[in-house]
Amino acid sequence: MAKRNRQQRKTVLVISLFLVALLALAGCSTSKPNASESQSPNQSEPAGTEAASAAPAKGGTFTYARAASVTSFDLHNQITANNAFAIDKVFEPLVAFDSDGKLVDWLAKSHEISSDGLTYTFVLRDGLKFSNGTEVTAGDAVFSLQRHLDVGGPLAISAKVDSLTAQDNKTLVIKLQTPYTPFITELSNFSNGILPKDFGGKTEEEFFKNPIGTGPFVVKNWDPAGDLTFAKNPNYWQEGKPYLDELVYKLVNDDSQAINQLKAGEVDAIETVALQNANELKQGSDTTVATNGSWVTEQLFFNTLDEHFSDVHVRRALALALDREGLTNAVTFGFAKAATSLLPPAIPYNANDKVKALTFNVDEAKAELAKSKFPTGFSTSLLIASGNSSRAQEAQIIQAAGKSIGIDIKIESVELAAFRERFFKYNFSAMINSGQADSPEANSILAFQTDPDGFSKSYWTHYTKDEVTKLLREGQQTPDGDQRAEIYTKLQQILADDVPYIPLYYPEILIGVRSTVQGLVVLPNNSVRFQDVQLKGE
Repeated sequence: MAKRNRQQRKTVLVISLFLVALLALAGCSTSKPNASESQSPNQSEPAGTEAASAAPAKGGTFTYARAASVTSFDLHNQITANNAFAIDKVFEPLVAFDSDGKLVDWLAKSHEISSDGLTYTFVLRDGLKFSNGTEVTAGDAVFSLQRHLDVGGPLAISAKVDSLTAQDNKTLVIKLQTPYTPFITELSNFSNGILPKDFGGKTEEEFFKNPIGTGPFVVKNWDPAGDLTFAKNPNYWQEGKPYLDELVYKLVNDDSQAINQLKAGEVDAIETVALQNANELKQGSDTTVATNGSWVTEQLFFNTLDEHFSDVHVRRALALALDREGLTNAVTFGFAKAATSLLPPAIPYNANDKVKALTFNVDEAKAELAKSKFPTGFSTSLLIASGNSSRAQEAQIIQAAGKSIGIDIKIESVELAAFRERFFKYNFSAMINSGQADSPEANSILAFQTDPDGFSKSYWTHYTKDEVTKLLREGQQTPDGDQRAEIYTKLQQILADDVPYIPLYYPEILIGVRSTVQGLVVLPNNSVRFQDVQLKGE
């Protein structure tokens, strides 16, 4: 989400920062309360809205406006937010993270990591059932993770897994060939959800059309080109939850329409709030804004296969010509912080206070362009998704920055589905998008945006540098601590110098909500948990 092309998102930290504590693999780790595992799922405080009352209001239908429809529930083959944040309502992982980004046991009631970082043991909760009423076993977990290993997919399991074993019905043991520090947090990704062994006797195609999982909701009606209706899972393991009878994902792909429908009470919440509308909703008599620190960085991406942007001097020139602070102030209305490096402040090992970024200086930008193969400038294009007013404004500011040094930028605004298809095929010169972590781990962003062998080939930039790849691998195998921090600082400085993408700003997550809504839990990856949601009377 997403890494995720987690659009939007989006998703990082501005008004209220939080730090995420990770489990160190250098020692023996269990699920007993500690810095990174201090609460159970039922104790997680809802973020951004009033906490649920002692006597919950049950029933009702919650309608959630989203900019893109859900096209697939195949958790191992999906990555974009439209699908990821529907998949995580049906399938759940062994471990997850709460609204503060802290790792918590989820389907597992406990886990333990051996002192050498090679053996992971998980014990499932008692009484776990799939939504069809069948028991969840360690064999289901083995099948699910093995299928993910076999498929690979956009969020492939990067750890070198030696074996997956069900010791008994409740105990799963995973053995690695070599230590891989991010492994425990990466298991919290939506892509590591647990599904029934052998797809419950169905074919893969049949199963994912009507998926069976452990999540709070089950699919009731689904139009891959339109709306999706979930019904409550009667066998959900969190007793008494979800409180809602139904959850509807309503397709509303225009910012203004979404705002108007929220004000009119036609929807209960909207996933993407145009930043210029945030204060209006926050101060509304019937609306508010749920926020949280996030794991997202808004970015300008360069296709380094393009003849112009393959030249590092061109990329550096545009970075110097762009006033990131000014862009952030103009576009985000105080709901974001100008970015200096790739990692959002809420992600461990961010080096925002250490990295020396290319700061706004038009004279230096012109001098840098003079070193390139195109010293007098050139014409190019900037791809954005339509319907997003913030992105449109960003594009205009970038266009003006390019013009100041002789780069003529044509803005191409296309529908969201076409936008994704274009960059998946490297059919762009530059684009505006966001990068985000799928788990509270630096590698979640760094691997997706720097690994030339990964699914996205460095987030579709095709950026490749041997030193960066070497540092990435070292960071994955180094235990948490000062040495790992030093590795990631070096890596982020190289990215700041080479600028295969320009980090623009770290946005807050903004979810527009009706004032009748309580218990909405906003996660820092831009997803939302609905099992605690209650609908109060107008």
